[in-house]
Amino acid sequence: MHGARPVPRLAFGPDIRAGERVLPEETAVALSFNGSTQAVMMATPDDLVDFAYGFALSEGIATPSEILSVEVVPSARGIDVQIWLQAQAEARLSARRRTMAGPVGCGLCGIDSIDQALRDVAPVAHSAFRMTPAQVMAAVAALPASQPLHDATRAAHCAAFWTPAGMLAACEDVGRHNALDKLIGRMRNIAHPTSEGAVVLTSRVSIDLVQKVAALGTGILIAVSAPTADAVALADRAGITLLALARPDRFEAYTHTDRLLTEQSHVH
Repeated sequence: MHGARPVPRLAFGPDIRAGERVLPEETAVALSFNGSTQAVMMATPDDLVDFAYGFALSEGIATPSEILSVEVVPSARGIDVQIWLQAQAEARLSARRRTMAGPVGCGLCGIDSIDQALRDVAPVAHSAFRMTPAQVMAAVAALPASQPLHDATRAAHCAAFWTPAGMLAACEDVGRHNALDKLIGRMRNIAHPTSEGAVVLTSRVSIDLVQKVAALGTGILIAVSAPTADAVALADRAGITLLALARPDRFEAYTHTDRLLTEQSHVH
């Protein structure tokens, strides 16, 4: 399996058994823009072109149309993803220099400005798309079928894009924010409006994930774990319907419940 490999282990229980377990790979991935490294993330080394496009968009560096090329260059100790930008995007990047060193559990580490970490986002554009509670639970129930890496390793997050026709795309990574960036990058090649569906996550919801979903332009975010209080506040300001602690038989709604067909009230 790509992005994973077998590792010897001893299993302790009623007896001791030698064997192997397939575990996800965790590789240092440098994201370099026009020859200068902008971020080094510990990531699963799959779907790195999608990762480059999604990271550039979700971090406000460049839109897909402003990216001239992406090249994945392996090195002795990691992978350098070399992204070349049009002049206007490079000028924006130079105006707001930012360094990131993101471990698996955090998508904000290394930012050198509190304002950058807590940046507000433009509200998601209004659309007529709505979901029933039954569809929300169906989206969560469909998520396991999109998680082959997790099935093999029990150590990977997934970000998926659901529509009434089913899952359009799904990406996995050891990092929850990396999985979402890969999904955002993957969506550039899918002929479906990002406002007409929902992002479904296997992780908790933090501020950085809400920022990334807003950059994608999707108005419904469904997560299997809980959000932070500040992620809820940002989702409310961004016009995002935040649904969390979602299971195939239940979920909780925190913001903009008008996108749920059976709800009329707005939760603050």
